[in-house]
Amino acid sequence: MSILSWIILGVIAGFLGSKIVNKSGQGLVLDIVLGIVGALIFSAFGASGVTGLNIYSLIVAVIGAVVVLWAYHQFTGKRAL
Repeated sequence: MSILSWIILGVIAGFLGSKIVNKSGQGLVLDIVLGIVGALIFSAFGASGVTGLNIYSLIVAVIGAVVVLWAYHQFTGKRAL
């Protein structure tokens, strides 16, 4: 996948993950980071991760972003869910 595809997927997944967890976005940069890190989490655990700019990859990245955002809120003490 190209860098632009990763950024687009990261923005969408991070924003959706932010909306799921705390009903507001985290900001453009943090949304991108959350989406990309979320997508990479699944690949790190051996699951079939991001395969391109498609619905499956978006779902994987959103789930990962939710996990990362939940952990972020646990470590920073901010209320989530």
